[in-house]
Amino acid sequence: MNSEIIERSNRVFTPAFHFYHPIAIEQGEGCRVTDVEGKSYLDCASGLGVLNIGHNHPRVMARVAEQLPRFVHTGGVFYNETTVAAAELLTKVTPPGLDRLFFSNSGSEAVEGALKLARHVTGRQGIIAFSGAFHGRTLGAVSVTSSTARYRERYHPLLPSVYHSPYPFCFRCQFGSDAQGCTLACLRFLEELLRHSISPNEVAAIIIEPILGEGGYSPAPSMFLTGLRGLCDEHGILLIFDEVQSGMGRSGDWFAAQGYGITPDILTVAKGVASGFPLSAVVASSELMNRWPTWAHGTTFGGNPVSCAAAIGTIETIRDEELLPRCRELGARALERMHALQAQNPVIADVRGMGLMIGMELAEIDGTPASKTCERLLNECLKQGLIIINCGPERNIVRFIPPLIMSDAELDEALDIFAAALGTVL
Repeated sequence: MNSEIIERSNRVFTPAFHFYHPIAIEQGEGCRVTDVEGKSYLDCASGLGVLNIGHNHPRVMARVAEQLPRFVHTGGVFYNETTVAAAELLTKVTPPGLDRLFFSNSGSEAVEGALKLARHVTGRQGIIAFSGAFHGRTLGAVSVTSSTARYRERYHPLLPSVYHSPYPFCFRCQFGSDAQGCTLACLRFLEELLRHSISPNEVAAIIIEPILGEGGYSPAPSMFLTGLRGLCDEHGILLIFDEVQSGMGRSGDWFAAQGYGITPDILTVAKGVASGFPLSAVVASSELMNRWPTWAHGTTFGGNPVSCAAAIGTIETIRDEELLPRCRELGARALERMHALQAQNPVIADVRGMGLMIGMELAEIDGTPASKTCERLLNECLKQGLIIINCGPERNIVRFIPPLIMSDAELDEALDIFAAALGTVL
């Protein structure tokens, strides 16, 4: 029973070990999961954006089954074909020139590695991040995270020499501007920060999510990222794109950077890279990576051969099943349907996204976040067999992140349930 497992969980796990929904699953396959009581759900949370090709994809499982009997761990003591092959395959789909990597286990670890790389090779200490960003929960990663102050409570002092600049979240522009005005105001603020708070020659890196994740599911304007790239080039600052959530096909390209036509100096990869097996990577150019010498960073479990086998299966599937154009197609259909719902339901204040990384912001008539409505909506969707989750500092943004393998019928089913749940809640 769901309740029995939840009760047992509460006895052994700290409340910090959080679950979104009160169900325990027994089986996952494709876009669906079945709980221990036999109820089936359409999964449009994808394990927090991890299962980009769904649960238990046959090609991934076959790769893992092939690796398991051979060996499961090397610990950096010796080389192995699987880990090397996964690195070769991943660097074939990363933005041009980003051809060397360091494997680790999670998005937070990848961010930590990127910050260490930037500081080491530049000899500078300053890091600039953006308001609303989520980069992880480890100490360095949470130092550049500001999607909500709760993640930082009681952990000070955090990493020193970290500065925050406004993210161009145009729907809720803190400068009260339209999209173009918001972009320009955010760039001006950043320029002022470099004029008054820290000199550019002391900044090692600027880290940004090209599509804001936990903080609001809002793509950065192209003009802003272009300006950011130019600013970094002008001052010798390394540009880090955190694509832990937006990468591996989620945005409709392998990485959002490619959709924007902007190549960062350092890229962080995790979540969708290995279909649920723990794997992440810091990716940069050979020129940069050659300046990060032996012993400057390390890992015991990073590049685990079983996880790397899963990554090979994942990348091959996205490539061979042509899931990038499929993601763009499904995303366009979902956005069209959601905009139609917005026209009928004033509580839907904004719909935005790229590919199958879509946010739907709920707000009251006075513009305040409709957090309670969002919570009721998620619960009603669950009752009707649809798993979705929320985000944003006020938890009023529905995030729609289904697997890229979703069929037309499954997409229609998900959106039908969502529309019905919306009608029930309102």
